[in-house]
Amino acid sequence: MSEKSRSSRVSRRNILFSGAAVGATALVASCTSNSEDKPSAQSSAPAAPVDSGAPGKAITIGFSAPAADHGWLAAITTNAQRRAKQFSEVTFKAVEAGEDATAQRAAMETLIQSKPDVIVVLPFDGAQLTATGRKAMQAGIPVVNLDRQFSDEQAFRVLIKGDNYGMGVAAGHFIGSRLKADGKTNATIAEIAGIDNLPLTQDRSRGFKEALATYGMSVKHRVSAQFTIDSGHQVTSDLLQAAPKLDAVWNHDDDQGVGVLAAVKQAGRDEFFMVGGAGSRKVMEQIRDDNTVLKATVTYSPTMAGSAVSLARLLANNRGMADLTELGVPKELRLASETITQSNVADYLPLGF
Repeated sequence: MSEKSRSSRVSRRNILFSGAAVGATALVASCTSNSEDKPSAQSSAPAAPVDSGAPGKAITIGFSAPAADHGWLAAITTNAQRRAKQFSEVTFKAVEAGEDATAQRAAMETLIQSKPDVIVVLPFDGAQLTATGRKAMQAGIPVVNLDRQFSDEQAFRVLIKGDNYGMGVAAGHFIGSRLKADGKTNATIAEIAGIDNLPLTQDRSRGFKEALATYGMSVKHRVSAQFTIDSGHQVTSDLLQAAPKLDAVWNHDDDQGVGVLAAVKQAGRDEFFMVGGAGSRKVMEQIRDDNTVLKATVTYSPTMAGSAVSLARLLANNRGMADLTELGVPKELRLASETITQSNVADYLPLGF
């Protein structure tokens, strides 16, 4: 691929996922006549589209997300801050979420009292923060619910999230198709999941299982970690002892994947290939350099936080999305999980966290 082509693709992707070019669409009056007469006084002339890059009114965007104790969470806050700085009319007001849902609820209460124009929130727990989201909405403050969904749709104006089920599907199809191409119809596949009692982990595993089933394949060995480096190392060490031979492994999370790869290296195992999850920059570099068993990762990108800020800005300025007919921002956006391999990793590196 040429540098020009690659640049164009990355630019288009940034427009889609980072909300860099969203704005109001023109409302065009329909015509029921074949005549070439000028429109009557009752006809509506096309409205001039709003340039989404043009500054709107001065607005304050409130923001709350859990503390950055994980690479992905750190990138969530960083992406939101970076995006807000691109808009001269935006004042970005972040509040500390504390260590649990109770602390975040208190911080959100203070944020609501300050009356920002819109709030972007990634809750510790969607169900536990639902009443607080609803309170903001009732106070006339639109809420952009980021990733972890509130249990009541009246608690948010817009939901933007990743696709956990889609991550599993993407990983399953990559592994299934590659093993099939290699003629390994009775392959030994392992799964290194995250925290098992979380719905997101359950969705990822379900997608993986169902995608593999389309190739007549299934998971033979499954362990779960805690989305941490240490837990990734421990469960992988146990897995490798229990499975003397593997053909493919899917690890749900690139942060815990640091420990996973350390255990693989320590065990001296390289007879299988591995797929990661989320899309960290370090993992992308390893895929590019092709110097480990890691051959792909499936995205769950923290760039969604930047897009959430862009959506919040549109809401506060009564703008819609440029390529959609509707005048307002949609109620829900779910970002697709994309598969990153050595052939396309250069396109995705700028989005790595």
